Amino acid sequence: MNVRKTVITKETIEADAVWEACRPITRVVAAAVIRNPFAGRFVEDLSPLFDMGEQLGERLMDAVVAMLPGPAVSYGKAAIVGVAGDQEHGGAMTHPKLGKPMRAAVGGGKALIPSNVKVAAAGALIDLPLGHKDEVWSFDHFDTITVMVADAPRPDEIVLFMAVADGGRPHPRVGSAPITD
Repeated sequence: MNVRKTVITKETIEADAVWEACRPITRVVAAAVIRNPFAGRFVEDLSPLFDMGEQLGERLMDAVVAMLPGPAVSYGKAAIVGVAGDQEHGGAMTHPKLGKPMRAAVGGGKALIPSNVKVAAAGALIDLPLGHKDEVWSFDHFDTITVMVADAPRPDEIVLFMAVADGGRPHPRVGSAPITD
C-alpha cells in the first residue's frame, strides 16, 4: 500500500449556531491519501482494497480516539475516489474490513458505522456521517462533519476518512425513534 500522506483534524464545538453554549463536543477525523492500485481499469476482485482499509484503520484509529477528551460515542467513515477510479473502490476501502479496527478502537460498536463514498477531483468536500456507536436509533447522534484534503484525491488516489466524536449534536432535542408496529 502506498500512502502519500495522512491528515488528522480535530474540532471542538462549544456553542450552537445561535451562540447558546453547550457541553463541548469534540470530533476527530483521520484522512489517509493512498494510491489507487485499480485506477484506470476495471477489476473484479477488489479484496486488496478491503485489506488496505483494515490496515489504515489499525494504523490510525487508536490515535484518533486518544485525541478525544471523553469516551468515543459516535463514529463514521467516508472515502473520496479520484476521477480515474470507481465508486466501488471507495466502497471496498470502507467495507467490509474497516469496521473491525474502528470498533476495537472505540471499545464497542454494536451499531452500523455510517458511511459515504463518492468519486471527485482533488479538493472535493465530503459529508462524513456520524452515528452513535451502539444505539443505531439515537437520532441525537445523527450528524455529519464536512471534510476534505486540499490536494487529494489526485486522479489515481483514494482518500479514506475515519471519524469519532465524544458527543452528538449541540443541544439535541430529537431523542430516539419511537417503536411502532
